[in-house]
Amino acid sequence: MASKIDYGYMWLGLYFILNLSLTLYNKIILNNFKFPYTLTAIHTLCGTIGCYILYLMGVFTPAKLGDRENIIMVMFSVLYTINIAISNVSLNLVSVPFHQVVRAMTPVFTVIISILFLRKSYPNQIYLSLMPVVLGVGFATRDEYSFTYMGFFLTVLGAVLASVKTIVTNRVQVGRLKLNPLDLLFRMSPLAFIQCIVYAYATGELQSVNEFAGENMTMRLASGLLLNGLIAFALNIVSFTANKKTSALTMTVAGNVKQVLSIVLSVVLFDYIITATNSFGIILTLVGGAWYGHVELSLKRNAAQQSVLPTTTHIRDDKYEQNASLLHESHSMSEKRDVV
Repeated sequence: MASKIDYGYMWLGLYFILNLSLTLYNKIILNNFKFPYTLTAIHTLCGTIGCYILYLMGVFTPAKLGDRENIIMVMFSVLYTINIAISNVSLNLVSVPFHQVVRAMTPVFTVIISILFLRKSYPNQIYLSLMPVVLGVGFATRDEYSFTYMGFFLTVLGAVLASVKTIVTNRVQVGRLKLNPLDLLFRMSPLAFIQCIVYAYATGELQSVNEFAGENMTMRLASGLLLNGLIAFALNIVSFTANKKTSALTMTVAGNVKQVLSIVLSVVLFDYIITATNSFGIILTLVGGAWYGHVELSLKRNAAQQSVLPTTTHIRDDKYEQNASLLHESHSMSEKRDVV
């Protein structure tokens, strides 16, 4: 059981690296290519093509779903698309620090939604470990807030949708459907791509993209957009897999720690200055993230041991009964050893 837990955290570490890379890369791309819906469409197009290639190679086999399950997939694709699009749009309207501190509330939203709608409960250690994570991002981004009212609304909405999406993703893969991560992405990507194109057309972004491409598109920018899409495709695979092997709350906490490290890298990429308060917040968040990981790992190991305990007790009872019977029936000893 311990190896399965460690295997899940290996996927979580890979998710962490790719998520951090894509967040910073998106910010760089959006500085020159200010079309968030189109950028999201590129991500989903790469996901569509990549999944189809893997399907042709026989890497996975799509499950057979009924009408009800297909409706759920369509609804989930809308959530999947809006979550990505709103995140990209809000990055254009607020500063990176403000975006990070609002997204830091995602674990809190995850806990609230899980309690209200899924009737879940968490040990007190989980609640305590979340406090330094959320407070740490607040300190790490203090005095660097810059936002519009629309940017504030979209960033908060994005954090809530991120929580819902993470919870639903976990339920779809672990619940009754039990979809393979690649199968899930295979179904989501084409639907999300169509929706992104519709959003881009409705907002007039597609026309602006055509004008921009005719005047400013270079081979370097096109290659950058392609690489950005490939990273997004890899991140989606790893994200779905890590979500399935850990939990929704673990994914949101990992996202918070990623946000703090993105601030550290912003010192080099975006000339962001870290004060003593910011440094304290970064350390606090990293400590909180490590604390949460330790608490969750301990709880999983305890649960695993408890699930094994009844079986072990049963085996011991069987052996006791057989040993007692051996004292009276020595002629059947070899037969009873075979049963043990």
